Amino acid sequence: MSSANYVFTPPATPSLPVSGNSARFPVNRIFCVGRNYHAHAVEMGRPVDKATMKPFYFTKSPSALVESGATVPYPTGTGNYHYEMELVVAIGAPGFRVSEADAPRLIYGYAAGLDMTRRDLQLVARDQGRPWDLGKDFEKSAVCTPILPIGDLGVLKSGAINLQVNGETRQTADLSQLIWNIPELLADLSQFYHLEPGDIIYTGTPEGVGPVKSGDRISGHIDRVGDVALVIGQAE
Repeated sequence: MSSANYVFTPPATPSLPVSGNSARFPVNRIFCVGRNYHAHAVEMGRPVDKATMKPFYFTKSPSALVESGATVPYPTGTGNYHYEMELVVAIGAPGFRVSEADAPRLIYGYAAGLDMTRRDLQLVARDQGRPWDLGKDFEKSAVCTPILPIGDLGVLKSGAINLQVNGETRQTADLSQLIWNIPELLADLSQFYHLEPGDIIYTGTPEGVGPVKSGDRISGHIDRVGDVALVIGQAE
């Protein structure tokens, strides 16, 4: 079969390194979970009652992906550029309408990620009842470490998660504080999407989010998963 004839060369498939493997993990879709730590929900002025509420999600384009260790320019259109440290779950098997008990089979591995946010634009959109795209889905806003295959880790239920800016701790929590844990998230999200290999899910950030400026160095850590790093460059 002849190759397709495109009017211009398609962009390369976004991908991430895989720890201990020369092959790369192709990224299909990027899902993000909003307000999944109680203290962060409170600091955002939107407390969560798990008994009466469901998880909610937003997406980032695969083109937003950037590997840990990069230097990214301070983004345009914002004066309040925030970090959000998160556990990332990488999907390695298809699943639709899966149960919580069956959800672990979908997990390929984990990573440490940063959901970088134009907070001022997000809050304006939120308060006006509009989509968050300008605040969340922009170039180089989804930072991620290499994928660590699940191996013997199983479903992560606990583990320290923290973030520093220029060596000063800004976020510190434990994965056990997730409002909706990993199986609950995968089961819920699969009610709305056919999850596919290559999907990655940012599972939410702890309290302590805040602004960064050009020249700042961000470093984050998740026990047994990895360390993420980012340098904020000058605005374009």
